[in-house]
Amino acid sequence: MPEIRRLPDTLVNRIAAGEVVERPSSALKELVENAIDAGASRIAVKLVEGGLTSLEVTDDGCGMSPAEMALALERHATSKLPDEAIEMVSTLGFRGEALPSIASVARFTLESRPHGADDGWKRVVDHGALVAKGPAALPPGTRVRVENLFGKIPARRKFLRTPRSEYAACLDVVKRLAMARPDVAITLEHGDRRILGLQGGEGLENRVAQVVARELKDNGVAIDLERGPMRLTGIAGLPTYNRGIADHQYLFVNGRPVKDRLLTGAVRGAYSDMLARDRHAVLALFLDLPPEMVDVNVHPAKTEVRFRDSQAVRGFIVSGLRNALATGDKRSAQSPDAGAMSRWQQEPVHEEPSPALRSIFETRDWSAPQQRISEAPQQWRGADTDVMAEPRGRAEEAAPVAAEAQDFPLGVARGQVANTYIVAEAKDGLVLVDQHAAHERLVLERLKAAGAEEAVARSQALLIPEVVELEETSCDRLEEAAETLATHGLTIERFGPSAMLVRSLPHAIARTDPEKLLRDIDDDLALNGEALHLGEKLDLVLATMACHGSVRAGRTLRVDEMNALLREMERTPRSGQCNHGRPTWVKLSMEDVEKLFGRH
Repeated sequence: MPEIRRLPDTLVNRIAAGEVVERPSSALKELVENAIDAGASRIAVKLVEGGLTSLEVTDDGCGMSPAEMALALERHATSKLPDEAIEMVSTLGFRGEALPSIASVARFTLESRPHGADDGWKRVVDHGALVAKGPAALPPGTRVRVENLFGKIPARRKFLRTPRSEYAACLDVVKRLAMARPDVAITLEHGDRRILGLQGGEGLENRVAQVVARELKDNGVAIDLERGPMRLTGIAGLPTYNRGIADHQYLFVNGRPVKDRLLTGAVRGAYSDMLARDRHAVLALFLDLPPEMVDVNVHPAKTEVRFRDSQAVRGFIVSGLRNALATGDKRSAQSPDAGAMSRWQQEPVHEEPSPALRSIFETRDWSAPQQRISEAPQQWRGADTDVMAEPRGRAEEAAPVAAEAQDFPLGVARGQVANTYIVAEAKDGLVLVDQHAAHERLVLERLKAAGAEEAVARSQALLIPEVVELEETSCDRLEEAAETLATHGLTIERFGPSAMLVRSLPHAIARTDPEKLLRDIDDDLALNGEALHLGEKLDLVLATMACHGSVRAGRTLRVDEMNALLREMERTPRSGQCNHGRPTWVKLSMEDVEKLFGRH
């Protein structure tokens, strides 16, 4: 029999480092979190080659004494759990694994000086072995330097990426933690360049706009909602302000940056009928709830959480986002395209004739006698008093004078271009409206308001119930969600250990393949823990109905029809974008119009 023995501490630390320290950004995250937990008001981060050569974090927090520094480098030693109530943790770190794990796979230098102490102290650990200790000169606070990460573990070192990729991961970590604490000043230097210089006390909106994108502040809506013990704050970008990847979605739970599938699924559900499936919202959401309602002790990296009542959390986020967007997204996030606007300012260019045309004129002998061009015969002329009567205008009743433009946010219609775009004059500029995109959104909102979702969700019983064979775990997930799916018109029941029986389908998608539908729903359940896929299918059905029932591009509208469309847009939530996330209107300010003509 093999002998059971205790592993040496150095090997235990390296095993733990495999979970905690995956790459330089993982170590950087732990060090910045420690600085925040130490009460720092200023944090400085320095990187060399994306952290592969070295990374350094300096803070002005509480600092540590020499004895505390030695204890901090031991496994599971922490000051962040004063008692054994781990479910009540309120700090970013709490496991006591980060520092010894990092020190076991790199050259680790820890320098610290408590406030009120005359001198600082330093400890240097090289891949788990203490190599130096002694006095250090530094202001009150702590400085940590990590060098030569995985230098003595080539099997791990070769899995690291290029300095550019590692730098991008480190930058993302710093950005997320900077948003979590807008009261802390954070600087980031990479080599000789200063990347970030954030001042403390800027406020949440300003900090998010600085870190994510400055235009988000103008193209987003502020969120501040409460439901029972839960509170949701942050900024949600308008649906027209979107990206092709989901990397610009920043989610926080009790101030902790997380990457949670439930929260991601909730965001997707909130934007489901306002974005195309290949586009993603830009937002920063901060969810605060009592510590006992969330479990943060799920993974050593502390990027995953579990909620006690996941249904309530998801419903709160979806309804909160939708309500916030309904109040603010009548705006359109996209300004006129810069390239298109630049063409307005270009001088007319005289184009030279093509070489073929030029050769015709250059080779022709213009000295040869040519037939004179005579005037057109009388019968080909236009209106002539001898041939036909002159056109005369008819007496018509004068149209009522249009209302003043300043009375309405989207102005008053002045005309139609290409039978597709409505031109309106507003108090502060010129408004262009895509009539089809705008009416498509209005029709969809009418369908929802009229209860069309319930009508679409009516079920149609199958003449012969269909048996769908799936894995047992998939059947378990579908059986748990059967009651929710039945409210959408999909009736299923368990049919043995590894099969489900489909008795009815939603009326609007009655011709779909039951097996493919169940597999897609199961995939969505496994990914998000919620039955989102069917709801999105029903939203897609409504969007398709709205598209076919809306005003088409190319249709001539009367002025009163244009104004009626503009007035309904002003009353309808989410009218700033169509069902696919494209803008329904853009505005050119009067200042920009005057610039086109050189008045400014």
